[in-house]
Amino acid sequence: MSKCVGVFLLAFGMNTVTLAELPGMRGTQHIGITVPNVDKATEFFVDVMGCKSFFSFGPFGPFDDDWMTKNLNVNPRAVIDTITMVRCANGPAFEIFKYSSPDQNQKPPKNSDIGGFHVGFYVDDMEKAVKYLRDNDVKVLENPHPLTGTPLEGEEWVYFLSPWGMQMELVSFPEGIAHEKKTGEALWDPRSK
Repeated sequence: MSKCVGVFLLAFGMNTVTLAELPGMRGTQHIGITVPNVDKATEFFVDVMGCKSFFSFGPFGPFDDDWMTKNLNVNPRAVIDTITMVRCANGPAFEIFKYSSPDQNQKPPKNSDIGGFHVGFYVDDMEKAVKYLRDNDVKVLENPHPLTGTPLEGEEWVYFLSPWGMQMELVSFPEGIAHEKKTGEALWDPRSK
């Protein structure tokens, strides 16, 4: 959108949405997570979640200079012991890191912490998926909840914890969500491929 059009719309009280134009960006390729044990994390993703492991490599570092700080924003003496790449069905890859670092925080952040996050997995049948996780000794937090009265109405969700304490979520919306029905605009949906 040109600046003139934007100023015109603002002058007349019209809302504008400016879309970023990162050249060539097509979508999320991977999500990087740091875990205390790559082998156990990979086992969880493969044996419990049903993901596929592709390859592992490492170590990376240590370096005598501050390359790790300049390029990865970590302690200059940090070492990436191992990186393993996995992918879960029709979604982005997970780049699973095992770091060693003199200042490493061993406690995962909560969603309410700055930098806190979770990963959501779409499932076709929430009841079966929750039972499966519980049968595999995965800690599921409470029971699934519907999202009513929001743009996500139609979605059901529940959080669970990985063996190392990372927050994860199951979501399901077999009939779609309110936002998509109202606007025709779809959020990314792993069922679409």
